[in-house]
Amino acid sequence: MLLIDSATVRELYPVERALPVIAEAMRRYSGGQVELPLRTILRPEKDTGLLGTMPGFVAGENLAGYGLKAMVLKPENPARGLHLHIGVVLVYDPDTGAPLAMMDAGAVTAVRTAAVSGVATEALARPDAGDLAVLGSGVQARSHLEAMRLVRTLRRVRVWSRTPENADAYRVWAAEELGIEVEVAPTAAQALAGADLVCTTTAAKEPVVEAADLAPGVHVNAVGASFIDHRELSSQAVAASSFFVDSRESALAESGDLRGPLTEGLVGPGHIQAELGEVLLGEHPGRRGSEEITVFKSLGLGVQDIMSGFAIAEEAAARGRGRTFELG
Repeated sequence: MLLIDSATVRELYPVERALPVIAEAMRRYSGGQVELPLRTILRPEKDTGLLGTMPGFVAGENLAGYGLKAMVLKPENPARGLHLHIGVVLVYDPDTGAPLAMMDAGAVTAVRTAAVSGVATEALARPDAGDLAVLGSGVQARSHLEAMRLVRTLRRVRVWSRTPENADAYRVWAAEELGIEVEVAPTAAQALAGADLVCTTTAAKEPVVEAADLAPGVHVNAVGASFIDHRELSSQAVAASSFFVDSRESALAESGDLRGPLTEGLVGPGHIQAELGEVLLGEHPGRRGSEEITVFKSLGLGVQDIMSGFAIAEEAAARGRGRTFELG
């Protein structure tokens, strides 16, 4: 079995490599080639953290087989200088079932989540979209800027964070690492004003995006609220949009952004226009007009981690990277 650390994952699997893998993952999911139970979240009463597990099976000619992501979320970790989410992605040899590779899940998640937003942007945003607003300034905010610059020509970038120091650090990072000038906005609304491309990557439990903040024709990748008790979008913002998801089942069961307007009666389950994979398969047209507001609600699916895991394992074996560990 190969053991692959975070730095090696990032080296072997940049966002540009992940984009076609994730697009295929979404096609396979919506095309019925994937078996995924809803993720399991364990929240012990005697601990502050939680354990999330996402097993699955992917069929296909390549990057296929059994896999699993298991991650622990510890709220105290950032103060310790550690990542909030820590865990592993494990993939199994499709022939023998033996563990094939285990790798850092945080690095996989950062890339695959940004890649699915990139795929959604290619499918749903206006071709001329390039005025980008990023809400949040952490790992996902950084990987999303990397993804957005690959799929659209960025004319302007603004960032907003609850912590101004973090927003300024993001500005410095973007300039030094990507050569992109980023403006720091004092409020979320000011970051969103006039933007035609938005990525929300916050840890918010209450909405930070109001309907009035969204310009006509904007595309929103709503990424941060990944639990039922978290929200980034107001109910009115969701109701005013054409709403796309990675998975209908997951969105209806796990999305706080969708549960709010559903509970308030502003929308019904049919407000979900399509899964992203259905758009990629040509089963739904996606955006229908230049003034349409589109939202892609990303909760994350095990198929994204599993196919990414196989792609990383394949590249590591080809390059002689990672460390070999014998189980028996």
